[in-house]
Amino acid sequence: MSSAIPIRLVAITACALAAACSGRPASDGEPGAAEATSAMFTGSDAYERFMGRWSRQMAPALLTFAGLQDGESILDVGSGTGAVGDAIVAVTTSAAVIGIDPSSAYVEAATARRRSDRATFEVGDGQQMRFATDSFDRTLSLLVMNFIPDPGKALDEMVRVTRPGGTVVAAVWDYGEGMQMLRVFWDEAVAQNPAAEPRDEKHMPLCKPGELEALWRAHGLTGVTEAPLVIETTFESFDDFWLPFLDGQGPAGAYVASLPADQRDELARRLRERLQPDASGAIRLQARAWAVKGTVPANPL
Repeated sequence: MSSAIPIRLVAITACALAAACSGRPASDGEPGAAEATSAMFTGSDAYERFMGRWSRQMAPALLTFAGLQDGESILDVGSGTGAVGDAIVAVTTSAAVIGIDPSSAYVEAATARRRSDRATFEVGDGQQMRFATDSFDRTLSLLVMNFIPDPGKALDEMVRVTRPGGTVVAAVWDYGEGMQMLRVFWDEAVAQNPAAEPRDEKHMPLCKPGELEALWRAHGLTGVTEAPLVIETTFESFDDFWLPFLDGQGPAGAYVASLPADQRDELARRLRERLQPDASGAIRLQARAWAVKGTVPANPL
């Protein structure tokens, strides 16, 4: 084991390299996966308004599921704006976390908002990591595996950098049913424009029950367990729900940005009609992710 790099815990969040919702490769003249990601995940403030706030709410649940122990060191691959790193610092006294992400803007934002020097962030690619074999105690992946062009390659890297006996953990939104914010959005978008159906995030890979578990088993992890993680997403008003879509973040935001003004306004009207607030004016939805964990064997595949 390299003495230059302390053992760390790896967590991947939702701003790593993206693939199309269909999972097909880009054809000639279309943007590639990295370019598509750059277009869909840009400003860190916009990401925080759209999805980062829910990543921060989900991160503690992922750490509990992962069985994080104090004293472990942490690598956060695709760390985004630092949700997992912040959660680790908050619930431990001596764990250290390194975050890597392909977006320099997100790395800068995560660094600026970090709560402790136990968390550091740098630009990097989860499919090809610079870290030595067996360097880390755990590897976590929060809301990103479905966006990685080659998730199998990324998982092999996650296994490689995690020590034998360490744990590799991931969670992906249940886009088909359980992530209600996006489910409601795409239901109304497709009802308005059936041609949008192929862009519906329900077609994302690894978002259905059993898919992450199958991937983990196929790559040689042992003791594999899958479970749902559920949070409440509370929007103070319809504007709190709708306006972040206008920032162009993620596939849904990119779809909104592609609409002419009249169609965008009609989609907003449809959503406002469907989303009924409670007596306080808040809109309360649930967000479910499917989480998986497995142990790195002594002789991984």
